[in-house]
Amino acid sequence: MTQQPLISIVTITYNAAKELPPTMKSVAQQTWKDFEHLIIDGASSDNTVEVARQLGTPQLKIISEPDKGLYDAMNKGLRNARGKYVVFLNAGDAFHSADVLLKYAEACKANADIIYADTVIVDDSRKVIAPRHLSAPGQLTFQSFSKGMLVCHQAFMVKKVLTPMYDTRYRFSADYDWTVKCILNTQPNHCVNLNIIAIDYLADGTTDKNKWKSLIERFKIMCRHYGVAKTIGRHLSFVRRAIKRKSI
Repeated sequence: MTQQPLISIVTITYNAAKELPPTMKSVAQQTWKDFEHLIIDGASSDNTVEVARQLGTPQLKIISEPDKGLYDAMNKGLRNARGKYVVFLNAGDAFHSADVLLKYAEACKANADIIYADTVIVDDSRKVIAPRHLSAPGQLTFQSFSKGMLVCHQAFMVKKVLTPMYDTRYRFSADYDWTVKCILNTQPNHCVNLNIIAIDYLADGTTDKNKWKSLIERFKIMCRHYGVAKTIGRHLSFVRRAIKRKSI
C-alpha cells in the first residue's frame, strides 16, 4: 500500500457525465498534489465513469456499484478514504481556484481538526450567481449551526478520525447532521477559517430540488441537537431574514 495521503477528496456521482467535468478539472488543476480522489459512483448508466477516467488525476480511484442513495454512497466514501483529512466535492461542484487545496493543506499540517471556508453559487455555465446567503463564522462552535448550515458541506474539511457515518434515515439533510456531529467531536480553537472562497457550488443540486423536504428534515435535526424551543425561535428569525432579503 502506498503512503497515506494527507487529503481524501470524495466525489459522489450517479449519471453525472454532464456535471462532472468542471469538478474533475478543478481537482487536476490543484497545485497541492498530496491527495487521493475517490469517485463513488452508483452504477451510472451513462458515461460518468468514462468521463472520470478521462479527466482524472493519477491519484484517482473509482468505485462504481449500486448503492442505497446519496448518504449511503458518502458512507462508502468515508470507509474507503485513506487520507488523514476528508472533504466531499460532489459532481458539478469545483474548487474555486488552483491553490485552494494548498491552503487547506497548510491548515492540515498545523493539525487543525476542521478547516472551512466560504462558497459561491454558480450556474451551468460556471457563472457566479451569488455568494451563499449564509457566511462561514469567524469561529466555528457547536452553537454556530443552530443558525443554519453556515458552512457549505463541500467547504468543510475534517480530520478523518473525527468523522461519524452519515445517518441514512435522512434523505436530504444528513450532511447538516453530520457537520454538527463533527463539530461536537472537537473544540473551537481546533477549527480554522481559511477566510477564502474555496468552492463553486452548482445550483439545482439534489437538496435544492427538494428544498421543502430538506428544510423539514433539517428542522427535525435541529430540534434533536438544540432543543425544540430554541429551534422554533431560530426559525422565526429565519422567516424574518427571508422577508428582509426579498424586500431589498
